[in-house]
Amino acid sequence: MHKAKTRIEAIRYLENAKELLRNSPIEGDRYEDLKYVQEACGTAYLAILKAIDEYLIKRGVSQKELPQSVEGYRDMLKKYLTPHNGKLTKEFEKLYKELHIAGYYRGLIEDVNALKDIFKSARAFINKVRV
Repeated sequence: MHKAKTRIEAIRYLENAKELLRNSPIEGDRYEDLKYVQEACGTAYLAILKAIDEYLIKRGVSQKELPQSVEGYRDMLKKYLTPHNGKLTKEFEKLYKELHIAGYYRGLIEDVNALKDIFKSARAFINKVRV
């Protein structure tokens, strides 16, 4: 039951992120209210982390052993996921930089199409980890 709930949680977080974006007016090809963009990026990044947590739990990692930092996630990815798909670590790094650093922390992403592409990459990452 817990595994299925976590799996659904990652997608639910990503859908919530998209809903947050709908609150920002769009002018031309850019979001006007970066507050919503930042919140959406933060929520989408959490979706990535939820997906990794679910994968790790399926592999026998206890709730207490789940990563507490980005460095911890990097280590767990290398230990548990890289042997199966070496590209996942690079994809995680890209999404970390785009969603967490540029989108959430710095508020640098305002282009509508760029954010759509990043969210597509996030969903693809989640789907790869869900295997």
